[in-house]
Amino acid sequence: MPPFSRLTSILLVLLLGCVSVASSQIPTPLTPDATPYAFCQRFNTLYVEIREQSIAPDSARAVFSQIMQGLRSRYQTNVNFPDTTQPDGLARTAMWFPLRGYASSAIGGRHGEGYRGNGFDLFDYNVRGSHPAQDIFIRDQNQDCIDDRTGAPVDVLAMGEGLVLAVETGWTPGQDYRGGNWIWVYDPVRDGLFYYAHNRVVNVAMGDWVQAGQKLGEVGRSGFNAYKARSPTHLHLMYLQLQPDGLPQPKNTYGWLLTAKK
Repeated sequence: MPPFSRLTSILLVLLLGCVSVASSQIPTPLTPDATPYAFCQRFNTLYVEIREQSIAPDSARAVFSQIMQGLRSRYQTNVNFPDTTQPDGLARTAMWFPLRGYASSAIGGRHGEGYRGNGFDLFDYNVRGSHPAQDIFIRDQNQDCIDDRTGAPVDVLAMGEGLVLAVETGWTPGQDYRGGNWIWVYDPVRDGLFYYAHNRVVNVAMGDWVQAGQKLGEVGRSGFNAYKARSPTHLHLMYLQLQPDGLPQPKNTYGWLLTAKK
């Protein structure tokens, strides 16, 4: 074989190999009759891959969109959306403040200005600088994750009902994972994701269905930055609104927190 032809063949093989590797990062979509737990497993795997940077951002977006579109189809075609003019409907859609015994005065900043949504990219772990969340602080001067006034841990509550998509419970000091022990909940009524991070204890499991106001865990100091002494003990609360294509757009929860049930 002439040298030029041999080189062309080698380059073609390498190119096809790269295409195959890239394509393999996007798994086959889940079927419409897939169980909720199957969606949870796929999401949990994806989130770990993003954290470990073992999946390219574009591939991660494609997988995330598949998962969210599947969840949306499964739940929004089966959930009877509540009539908010009726007491039962109001009770179901009411949002709960996510820390038991606390109120909006515990939110960081004077008017929730700790929220910074610009530059957020869920799919690229190297992107830093944004903070599309509200931090809610507890009374914990000695940083033992115990409320100084009550002498007890502070419960993290679900703001809305939904499916526990994924949890992390194995964080240990020294790891550089930023969220520590976290909880992701898909809310089919609002068609979005709640993220509760830095927990000391997680009391729910992947695949659980939780009601608004239900205990999810306890406030802690887990996570690379949250563990440091310079960081007061707090809950990191983020909400991602799903767009028509299934991709996430951060939404400031400050207004919800001001009117949430306590």
